[in-house]
Amino acid sequence: MILVINDVLNGDDVAKVADKLSAMRFVDGTTTAGWHAKLVKNNLQADRQQPEFAPLNKAVTDAILRHPVFRMAARPRHITPLLFSRYRDSMEYGTHVDDPIMYNMRSDISFTLALADASSYEGGELVMETSGGEQSYKLKPGQMIMYPSTTLHRVTPVTKGERVSAVGWCQSYVRDAAQREILYDLDIARRGIFEREKKSRDFDIISRSHANLLRMWMDG
Repeated sequence: MILVINDVLNGDDVAKVADKLSAMRFVDGTTTAGWHAKLVKNNLQADRQQPEFAPLNKAVTDAILRHPVFRMAARPRHITPLLFSRYRDSMEYGTHVDDPIMYNMRSDISFTLALADASSYEGGELVMETSGGEQSYKLKPGQMIMYPSTTLHRVTPVTKGERVSAVGWCQSYVRDAAQREILYDLDIARRGIFEREKKSRDFDIISRSHANLLRMWMDG
């Protein structure tokens, strides 16, 4: 499931993050790429060794984990430290698949949180290769896209302006992407029933099925 989530950060929060990043040191992005991804990765990333990184990472990570749609769709068990990435001057990230092990955990879900206004730069689309063909995304600031880490994807060259984003990976309590999507759909449906009927018989039955499938499919 590829899902765009709105308002992970509001406008004020995006501005605060951008302001902090503007004062931070950025380094060559290939330092965090796998051996094959190094061949196609050309961007900059905030140096995680500087003292300003940890509090910024925590603040943005906490906002992601608080978002109810992310929690429903990802069932997050662990989340990696973030990479704050910058693309400019024709930088790009060619076609690749994310490593299966990130920071000593299994990567089930990848996500990108936009931190720059899409109208302020040209290029920089996130392109996914799916069974239905290529899908291209250019997010508004504060929006986040999440997708299975098994997906081939790329970032097209940024030919004008600057694309800034936060990237990370999640290990889910539910390893299988199709099972996560079923649980997400059931959760959306039961919440819709609750909005219309409050705690009805239909709500209870769907809630039971949702809970029992989660018990059945939980990893560990």
